[in-house]
Amino acid sequence: MKALNAEGAPAALGPYSHAVVAGGLVWLSGQLGLDPATGELAGTIEEQTERAAKNLAAALEAAGSSLDRVVKTTCFLSDLSLFARFNETYAKFFVSKPARSCVQVAALPKGALVEIDVVAEVRD
Repeated sequence: MKALNAEGAPAALGPYSHAVVAGGLVWLSGQLGLDPATGELAGTIEEQTERAAKNLAAALEAAGSSLDRVVKTTCFLSDLSLFARFNETYAKFFVSKPARSCVQVAALPKGALVEIDVVAEVRD
């Protein structure tokens, strides 16, 4: 098992790693729509979803994987009325259509609108 943190993703908000690689898979901690340089949240659900996907891509790259190797996502929305708008942006990044769960939660860190975590295959 190997835990890692990616330079291109925002610093963790707690005592956890961006990713753990084990058994040919990488498990990523949830990513918010935080700008890695400033730690600030993007504005709209579309902007936060895009930024979260880019943060995931950075962590996946550091782990020897990529968005096209994602097999499962779990998506947390602060409000399911944002579901359609979220889906439009999500679909631009997860073109391989991995398995997915998407739920509404009471709140997310920093007042975020979305958080996404993934499991992906690691390149051979």
